[in-house]
Amino acid sequence: MIQLKNITKYYKNKFIKTFVLRNINLEVKEGEFISVMGPSGSGKSTLLNIIGMLDAPSEGEYNFYDESVHKMKEKQLTELHKSHIGFVFQQYHLIDELTVFENLETPLLYQKVKTKERKARVAEILDQFNIVTKKNLFPSQLSGGQQQLVAVARAIITQPKLILADEPTGNLHSEQGKEIMELLKKLNKDGTTIIQVTHSEENAKYGNRIIRLMDGWIEE
Repeated sequence: MIQLKNITKYYKNKFIKTFVLRNINLEVKEGEFISVMGPSGSGKSTLLNIIGMLDAPSEGEYNFYDESVHKMKEKQLTELHKSHIGFVFQQYHLIDELTVFENLETPLLYQKVKTKERKARVAEILDQFNIVTKKNLFPSQLSGGQQQLVAVARAIITQPKLILADEPTGNLHSEQGKEIMELLKKLNKDGTTIIQVTHSEENAKYGNRIIRLMDGWIEE
């Protein structure tokens, strides 16, 4: 599904290159649940953003379903990202001015899903996540756990093949965090590939493989 070959990311000014990732070689098979761990500044979020096509590597090759991502133009990347990838962030990133229903509907609008199907899919996911009673509330009226629940629901409403989760329980207390992790585990069991960045050894165990980063390198 995903092949990274010698992926390197650096920023440079006139005299110096600052490396964030160095020679990352990684293969992800469909249906895996991978946990990426490492101290702050080790390159975890940068790696996730490159896999999610939100950032481009400085060097190396990235193949997604045998398509050469590293050779794609902006528009192609946007289309590929939109149709295959769901993101869950630590900060939720819900749109404050929109209700829960409208937040869930937004990715489907980007995909130009017809009105009738759109409404049906939102209704179905509200039911699946047990948040029907919250549909007309705004994010500020929800608890942190409820906001993250909506964020996960929004990430999967487009039925992506891959979910990327960056510290998905970082702002939640332990019970809410466990609920989100169990939800990700269930999605994975149903066939969604998941890559999560986490500081938590406990959360990392939900995955079937742990990748550890240190100073931009994958530790063997």
